[in-house]
Amino acid sequence: MNIQIFGKAKCFDTRKAQRYFKERRVPFQNIDLTDKGISRGELKSVVQAVGGLAPLLDPKHPDAALVGYLAYDEDKVEKVLADPRLLRTPIVRNGRQATVGYCPEVWKTWT
Repeated sequence: MNIQIFGKAKCFDTRKAQRYFKERRVPFQNIDLTDKGISRGELKSVVQAVGGLAPLLDPKHPDAALVGYLAYDEDKVEKVLADPRLLRTPIVRNGRQATVGYCPEVWKTWT
């Protein structure tokens, strides 16, 4: 099992996800989106796992509506790669599987 948690340092749900895996002694890799961002390949893998880009967008971000109005999917991906703060957190990956937000019921099936 190779768990990756993409999140923001000040995000409450990201900290809850980290605590969830620490309490169960499941090793994970923590990636700060505001510091390191997300690579194109990782983003495409997560988009495929969750069923599109729309569930990944943070509706509280001021530019989230703008991304919805972009005509082409590739333009939307470029916008998200340029500003990873547009993503909801935490994004938790386990190989080809991924979740967005705090989802302990799904993570329980992984461990």
